[in-house]
Amino acid sequence: MIRRCAAALAITALLAGCGSSTEKPAAKAAATAQATATPTPAASGMKDTAQKPVIPKPTGKPPTKLVVKDIVKGTGPAAKAGDTISVQYVGDSFSNGRQFDASWDRGQAFQFQLGAGMVIPGWDKGIAGMKAGGRRELIIPPKLAYGPAGSGPIGPNETLIFVVDLQQIG
Repeated sequence: MIRRCAAALAITALLAGCGSSTEKPAAKAAATAQATATPTPAASGMKDTAQKPVIPKPTGKPPTKLVVKDIVKGTGPAAKAGDTISVQYVGDSFSNGRQFDASWDRGQAFQFQLGAGMVIPGWDKGIAGMKAGGRRELIIPPKLAYGPAGSGPIGPNETLIFVVDLQQIG
């Protein structure tokens, strides 16, 4: 039980935001459409939500705005601020393509309240609108992640790539 609590606290600390974003909703829509980087290809295993995804190393320049790409569209109602959701995820650093965290490796989904600032702003913005059963890729610039401070294995001003599976909206 103590190990589970410690793991949950570590995950929360890793995903917790460091400040708030002042990005306006109209800018958000434009930001999600921007792709200055070459998005990671949807490799054959990326569509199987029953298996841990492997994120190919990206090429090109990292984006300066949030990039959101649905790999698998879910069904049912869309996740919105205030919903408690359960996700599986893999997180890689854009600069080196190395994994820094994955709930899949712990064999346990991560649960949090969307829009409550419990995770980095890129997650709150990028997961909103997702439906249960979906898999989504998020490319998150530093200003919506950990910024100049970094966090643990995540270096300062690192752009992050996540593949997130929304398992449940509760």
